[in-house]
Amino acid sequence: MSVLLMFACIVLTVILIAAIYIAVVYNGLILNRNRVKEAYSDIQVQMKRRYDLIPNLVETVKGYAAHESQTLEKVIQARNMAMAQKGDLKEQAKAENILSGTLKSLFAVSENYPELKANQNFLKLQFELTDTEDKIKAARRFYNTNVLALNNKIEMFPSNIIAGMFAFKKQEFFELDEDEAQAAKKAVQVKF
Repeated sequence: MSVLLMFACIVLTVILIAAIYIAVVYNGLILNRNRVKEAYSDIQVQMKRRYDLIPNLVETVKGYAAHESQTLEKVIQARNMAMAQKGDLKEQAKAENILSGTLKSLFAVSENYPELKANQNFLKLQFELTDTEDKIKAARRFYNTNVLALNNKIEMFPSNIIAGMFAFKKQEFFELDEDEAQAAKKAVQVKF
């Protein structure tokens, strides 16, 4: 009887250790998934701030550079396209990168208007937009770091077993595709 009792205690101990391990790994996966969600939310907050600043910036530039309507229209179109993206991360990243490119064009246009460059409202908006762009970049890096941590846990043994049992899915990085990466490296050209 004591051998059977000892065997039962060993089996129960192994089951208890396995259950604790599964719980710890599962909770770690949940923590990582929630960090990814939080990081994505941070990106959304900064992008909304950018969307809100753009119309003010465009209106300020309009007063000084009325014949630059094509550039201004492109900025507004890119803003509207970026705001309309909901869901697909790759499409949203593409739209955001197009918007960043049009903003670079807008700032390049301002170089040709000394009185615009000296306007305090424009300078303030430009500073705020530049600050927001930096915050978006930081939020993207934070998001991608958390996606990497989650994806590593989902793929690495032995946590991949628990991730598979509970149907955890790998997340996409917020990144440029190859064409956009090449375009982002090129300097913005303004021609008159």
